[in-house]
Amino acid sequence: MKDKKEFVCNVCGYQSARWIGKCPSCGSWDSFTEHIIRISSKNDSSKKNFNVPIVKLNEIPQDDNYRIKLSNQELNRVLGGGIIPGSVILMAGDPGIGKSTLMLQMCSELIDFNPLYITGEESLQQIKYRSARLNGIPENLMLIAETNVETIISAIKSSNCGVAIIDSIQSIYSDRIQATPGTIAQVRESAMMLMQTAKENNIPIFLIGHVTKDGIIAGPKLLEHLVDTVLQFEGEKTYSYRILRALKNRYGSTNEIGIFEMTESGLSEVKNPSELFLVHRSTEEPGIAISAAIEGTRPLLLEVQALVTPTNYGMPQRTSNGYDLRRLQMILAVLEKRLGLMFKQYDVFINIAGGLYVSDPSIDLGIAAALVSSFRDKPIDKGVVLVGEIGLTGEVRQVSNLEQRINETLKLGFLKIFLPSSGMKDFNFKNENIMLYPVEKVSLAINDLF
Repeated sequence: MKDKKEFVCNVCGYQSARWIGKCPSCGSWDSFTEHIIRISSKNDSSKKNFNVPIVKLNEIPQDDNYRIKLSNQELNRVLGGGIIPGSVILMAGDPGIGKSTLMLQMCSELIDFNPLYITGEESLQQIKYRSARLNGIPENLMLIAETNVETIISAIKSSNCGVAIIDSIQSIYSDRIQATPGTIAQVRESAMMLMQTAKENNIPIFLIGHVTKDGIIAGPKLLEHLVDTVLQFEGEKTYSYRILRALKNRYGSTNEIGIFEMTESGLSEVKNPSELFLVHRSTEEPGIAISAAIEGTRPLLLEVQALVTPTNYGMPQRTSNGYDLRRLQMILAVLEKRLGLMFKQYDVFINIAGGLYVSDPSIDLGIAAALVSSFRDKPIDKGVVLVGEIGLTGEVRQVSNLEQRINETLKLGFLKIFLPSSGMKDFNFKNENIMLYPVEKVSLAINDLF
């Protein structure tokens, strides 16, 4: 064996043969660390078999029940309908958010598949204490405390497990690389070895990952490209619920979210998240509007809060929590141009109640209504829901899944819904329990509301 030195950027994973002060890829300073890679001095290419069998697509058998179904419908939805055998799933999130708790609870559902839980950060005694707090963790769950990836792979193969959970990928290391666990070289090498094991043995492997202080998954970017699915566990410490979001999924949608509530006995599913986000609503106050968004295939009713107050600074503040700040600035410009409201003399704050981040542009009309409500200090009528995307000319543009949004509005007892007039000719929804108010321009919607 002989050693090879390389310098790797701790921020983006850029590799260099020599030390560099500034990374040419991400621009960070003093981020290169030295890594020693052990390379075999012998050329073993002559021993390899290059006769790879070629298979036609129609020769591959198809199994309609190839997914491993879970009774946890929230996790099932985010994964795309179940776990794919041989897939590698990366779950990342802040410390203490509930990643290990969710994986332990998942093991109780997969006990027939003989799951193996590998812990590299906690002792077996700590796992025992955690399982005693949670409900339904089977006593015959297989556990090992190991950080060497070669030993872990050997245990996966010898135990005949059907599912493996690694907690965490930043804690394990390979003997092939002389570097400390958690470094980019170790994470990259360990992940590649585990991926090969998953594909060769048709075993799904879950990797629990850390995040940086900026919320980015720690380790090389290659880690996210390598795995089949990337799940992000989100949540505010001031709230008891957690949001599981698919950032990447080769076998399903990347727009799905799962919502859980952290209780004393673990994570429980939230069957109706709209009621959760609206539980503390106060529609009698100015600056509050209710809007209907779509996250994946799920409709959600959200409380949009706005605060418009005279500025004490030369440059007015624009602050947004849970909503795109650039889109907020666009809506303010439209309201100034089309309604003559001078927001340039006011500080503007927007908040999506509950800590949820929404990228669906259909809540634009709700944002605009909440802003005008706070600006004029007039509350919006009780029982009103606003849906619609706002264009630069002030038009209210058509949105998708309109019937789902209306049904969710009906379910929670709202009586009126403002929606785009475009596309209403082909829309045949009829229900006497709700009144539909099609609007073409944001100015017309604001005039009807106030």
